[in-house]
Amino acid sequence: MEIREFLDGRGGSPFASWFDDLDAQAAAKVTVALTRMERGNLSNAKGVGGGVQEYRIDWGPGYRLYFGQAGDTLIILLCGGTKRRQQDDIAEAQAHWAEYKRRKKEEG
Repeated sequence: MEIREFLDGRGGSPFASWFDDLDAQAAAKVTVALTRMERGNLSNAKGVGGGVQEYRIDWGPGYRLYFGQAGDTLIILLCGGTKRRQQDDIAEAQAHWAEYKRRKKEEG
């Protein structure tokens, strides 16, 4: 699987902004999860609506990675969060995914 980050209208990555604020241990756990995703292991992922999936990391505050799949081989990272902010993070991810799909449709 190829993993790419969603870029907002200004070219910023919501996922990277979140990831950059993590401490070293949390960043390492997220990096391991991304490696698993890249290898096609999505066993910790489940759909949360609107075409968005949530990858759960059962460590610390319960980290979550939100993504959408474009085809069989491409994962678009939308944002990240923790269990405490889960509903807000899901709404944010769904908005990013809708924007990603709209832009792709406009590109033709």
